[in-house]
Amino acid sequence: MPVHWTVSHPNRLVVAVAKDDVTPADIERYFAGITADGAMSYAKIFEITHTPTALNDENLKALGERVIYYAKHGQIGPVAIVAASDESYAQAKIFAAAAQVRRPLAIFRELHAARQWLDAQPLPPSADPG
Repeated sequence: MPVHWTVSHPNRLVVAVAKDDVTPADIERYFAGITADGAMSYAKIFEITHTPTALNDENLKALGERVIYYAKHGQIGPVAIVAASDESYAQAKIFAAAAQVRRPLAIFRELHAARQWLDAQPLPPSADPG
């Protein structure tokens, strides 16, 4: 599977890494997986440096629209996209422009900078009262 992720419920954090050829269906599986895990409102790091330009502009925009759909049906947390290569950075910018919702989103060249920024972002209130 080209997208691997881990969910830390104690830290309210999702860390995802995409490698090789990623398709829109792979990203949809990621969205569905974190939704099923109750982690859509968590902070997220999404590392896309090691993906070739498998997703075209149209697919990236469609995925951005999907994020808007999720935002309308529940809370979504801040997202730090790590895109060290020029190609992945360009893809991240297209996605970010299409996925404009009320939540912090930033693109970084380095994981360390992304984590620092993400740690400084407020999280939506927990849906779990306990």
